[in-house]
Amino acid sequence: MKTTLNILYKLYSLCIALPLFVIVTIVIATAVIVASFCGDRDVTSYYGPKWWSRITCWLFLVRVRVTGREHISPEQSYVFLANHQGYFDIFLLYGYLGHNFKWMMKEYLRKIPFVGYACAKSGQIYVGDTRASMQRTVRQAHKTLQGGMSMVIFPEGTRTYTGDMGPFKKGAFTLANEIGLPIVPMTINGSFHVFNRRARSVNYGTLTLTIHPAITVEERQGKPTAVLMQQVHDIIHQDLHLS
Repeated sequence: MKTTLNILYKLYSLCIALPLFVIVTIVIATAVIVASFCGDRDVTSYYGPKWWSRITCWLFLVRVRVTGREHISPEQSYVFLANHQGYFDIFLLYGYLGHNFKWMMKEYLRKIPFVGYACAKSGQIYVGDTRASMQRTVRQAHKTLQGGMSMVIFPEGTRTYTGDMGPFKKGAFTLANEIGLPIVPMTINGSFHVFNRRARSVNYGTLTLTIHPAITVEERQGKPTAVLMQQVHDIIHQDLHLS
């Protein structure tokens, strides 16, 4: 019975959900690009991807659970740090975090056809591998992350191969300290099962997002970066389900 349901789900996701996903992606990316030319980079770039992500989860019959929203305020800007399990991390955070934000993205992601251009026009924050690139990122973040606009970073820098967390890169923590914003650790579960980097198709499942209490600027004052990295790593890992 389970095998039959899996086969039916694979057929549905390939023949129905995937084509509809492509259409929705093109429509919403176009709307974001057009809105950016009209001077709107924050409202449309939040609500467009939010509904793109929710529709994607609905199309692929993926369930979502979120806990800890009481730890964040819509008026406060944050640096959100999360583990990176799979492709559906993007849809989970865009659709269900409930807070306006920009991504910190690797520079090469600009080259993704159509979507990369939409991300650039909507004001996402790009970072390269050089010191000059990091300085530009800090300047852009200072300008952008105000009045409740936040940023989401995957400090591992890439999706996991195993479901467990990899080591963190210090760039996210350096940036958070430079711009002086609270750090909010978040734990993602279920995304590795739904669609990880080794998978060839989406699996039916549940995504969960746990939002932990913020670590304020005052709480990390004078704390070495390596110690802060380990603290955030431990907070995220404590709620990670590997089974």
